[in-house]
Amino acid sequence: MEYLLHYVWQHRCYDASNLITAQGQKIEVLDPGIHNIMYSGPDFINAKIKVEGVVWAGNVEIHLRSSDWKRHHHERDEAYNNVILHIAEQIDTEVQTAAGRTLPQLQLSIPEKLEANYRELQMEETYPPCYRVIPKLPLLTVHSWMSRLSVERLEEKTRRIDDYLRRTADDWERVFFITLARNFGFGTNSAAFELWAISIDLSFLGKHRDDPLQVEAFFIGQAGLLDESLVPPERRDNYFRLLQREYEFLRHKFGLQPVSSALWRFGRLRPQNFPYVRLSQLARLYSEHQVNFSMLLETRSNEDFRRLFRVGVTDYWRTHYTFGVESRSVEKTLRESSLDLLLINTVSPLLFAYGRHLMDEDLSERAFRILEQIPPERNYITRSWQRAGIAVEHAADSQALIQLRQHYCERKDCLRCRFGSAYLRQ
Repeated sequence: MEYLLHYVWQHRCYDASNLITAQGQKIEVLDPGIHNIMYSGPDFINAKIKVEGVVWAGNVEIHLRSSDWKRHHHERDEAYNNVILHIAEQIDTEVQTAAGRTLPQLQLSIPEKLEANYRELQMEETYPPCYRVIPKLPLLTVHSWMSRLSVERLEEKTRRIDDYLRRTADDWERVFFITLARNFGFGTNSAAFELWAISIDLSFLGKHRDDPLQVEAFFIGQAGLLDESLVPPERRDNYFRLLQREYEFLRHKFGLQPVSSALWRFGRLRPQNFPYVRLSQLARLYSEHQVNFSMLLETRSNEDFRRLFRVGVTDYWRTHYTFGVESRSVEKTLRESSLDLLLINTVSPLLFAYGRHLMDEDLSERAFRILEQIPPERNYITRSWQRAGIAVEHAADSQALIQLRQHYCERKDCLRCRFGSAYLRQ
């Protein structure tokens, strides 16, 4: 419940006209400070209070009991020397800083109605738990929070891209390749595609880019999927043997080490999502369409992006989903919904990250415009919020609600959510 006490202080849920310290000093809160939820140290930084007419600027620490100050060893931690006020629901001892200064203490209680509302949110089994308050919210509150959540979503994806940049010595071409490959996993095989892409040196691949057969052999072989232990003898057809020979040549030439075939998931996948199919599509995208990061930056409209990524498989995979088992001939071109997912998870985050890298606001804005021109994703999350009264108009909205679900609702972190905050204050 300590974080609920943080909420009381941050949102001034108390009688501001009657704040008296345990030492009998009158307090006026000029600024509660910035909530420090990311780093170690005091709970609120850069606060400003007036004690008996004297203005103090510094940090604020909050506990349920004032004795928690010593239990957490703050009296020995110099990081707490700049604390100007200690707040507790129960004051049971004096507290001092490492510098020996005795701190003023303020007793704050959690209002009964606020605590009751908080418990309702925590115990509610219906999703979203705050559905009762949603129809009452001002549109400005809804739109501002959804905009913030869509930014958070892009920032989260940017952190993954930043990690790729560190691993590739700021090679944006490789970062694009890894990001695109990860998203060709479409969830189930995303981690496998990521590790596979990281294992590929594009300078090696570039020397054979004009040969679609060698690119496909490179891709499937590097995925560990040309291992004979994976394919029964009766299914090792001529194409399997051809790819094997090509990959062995490339493996010897470049000293390649394939990733483990155990990474790949086939169970519960529709055949068009099998890794063989996705790797063949990537091979054609790379060898025939010659897609690269520069093309990504030069492309303007969403339809042009879709055209860039709209690709099928090579001839063999039109009649196969796995080696040696022939099926009806199908082009196996990426569907419109899959293309939209590539725009949402590859194009928009890369433009946003590159815009941040160059400090180019126009690029970052393009990332948002791309999302706002894509139909919203339809899933349990978006349907649940729509039933609660939230309009989901485009992919930026659906991405915001996915962010809300994953980083607030699932963690029961209602105190940081603006919808949850509105529920608490009702």
